[in-house]
Amino acid sequence: FQDAGFKWREAGCSMCLGMNPDTLNPGERCASTSNRNFEGRQGRGGRTHLVSPEMAAAAAVAGRFVDVRKRILP
Repeated sequence: FQDAGFKWREAGCSMCLGMNPDTLNPGERCASTSNRNFEGRQGRGGRTHLVSPEMAAAAAVAGRFVDVRKRILP
């Protein structure tokens, strides 16, 4: 995960609410499994993509968004 750029954080609310300095910068994108989203929720100018757990895991491993349908074995 770290080779793909993943950063380990403390458990609990953080970027999901954008309530502390752990927010997206303008132009950054995030794969989130949060149950809701609205403009600016995770940082002003950031883009949040609501994704399934499978997509979040695939994006974490790849370090980018990928077509999860091509990564899952039948």
